Amino acid sequence: MNPDFTAAITAGGHSSRFGADKALALLGGQPLLRHVAASLQGCPTRLLIAPAGKYVLDGWAVIPDTRPGEGPLAGLEAALRHTTTGWLAFTGVDLPALTPDFWATLAQARTPDALSVLPLDAEGRPQPLAGLYRRELLERVTELLDGGERRLKLAVSPKNSVLVNGLSPALRNVNTPDDLAMLIANTELKT
Repeated sequence: MNPDFTAAITAGGHSSRFGADKALALLGGQPLLRHVAASLQGCPTRLLIAPAGKYVLDGWAVIPDTRPGEGPLAGLEAALRHTTTGWLAFTGVDLPALTPDFWATLAQARTPDALSVLPLDAEGRPQPLAGLYRRELLERVTELLDGGERRLKLAVSPKNSVLVNGLSPALRNVNTPDDLAMLIANTELKT
């Protein structure tokens, strides 16, 4: 990973569809949170957006969500407030298939005028919960939240985003126990 990135994982959700704390759900004997964190270990500054005392990750600074219950857009705001670099690699705790190569591919796609770099899913839709964001977006994100907006996809307009194809296998989102079971089954098939 490029040293001009700050890494951030948002882990403050309620896991309502999962029925338990999905950050601690096991995949291959490791919590989902550790899988996601491993994909970002190359970043010199690593932030975990979560309630204080809920999770511990060596080398990760826990930053409280300043707007609990307001979703990933609020997590992005908290991360951008603490970013020490020009770019933020931002993701959720429920994307355990992310890899260092995934982030390196996004980093290579940056352009000087881009405010974000987002992967496209298998249907060609931008996936904002696993993307790179410029630090300059903080003011816009705060304005959106102050106006009652909670949708992460509105943080950046498509004209200011670089969209990257071919990364959809890494975007396996774990929202339910069935999603996790399917990911485990697919992982076992590959080994």
